[in-house]
Amino acid sequence: MLIARWLATNPKLLILDEPTRGIDIGAKAEIQQTVLDLAQQGMGVVFISSELDEVIRLSDDIEVLKDRHEIGEIANDDTVSQETIVSMIANTKVGTGSAESASKGGSAARAGQQTGKEA
Repeated sequence: MLIARWLATNPKLLILDEPTRGIDIGAKAEIQQTVLDLAQQGMGVVFISSELDEVIRLSDDIEVLKDRHEIGEIANDDTVSQETIVSMIANTKVGTGSAESASKGGSAARAGQQTGKEA
C-alpha cells in the first residue's frame, strides 16, 4: 500500500488527494480507518475528496472550494450535512475576471486537519 510507504518517512502532515476514488468498498474502509487512526495519534491529515459524505465523516474542519477558490470553512459538527456544503457552493459566486472561470461549474470539498473524528 502506497500510504504505508509514505508513513515510513514519519511525516507530521499527510496530504491525501482523492485516496479512495476508484477502489473497492473494503479498501476504501481501510483507508478511512487508517486516516482516523493517524489523526488519533496526532498526525495532521489533509483529506481531499469530492465525496461529500466521506469528507463529513472524516473531518473536523472542512474547507469548501469552488472553481479553485476557497469559498468557506465549516467546523464539522452534527449539524453539517451534504446539503450544507452543496448550498454553500450553489449560493456563492466566484468572480475571478476570467470567462473560463465564470463558466466552470466544478466544485470540491476539502477536509481540514484531522484530530480524530470517529467513523
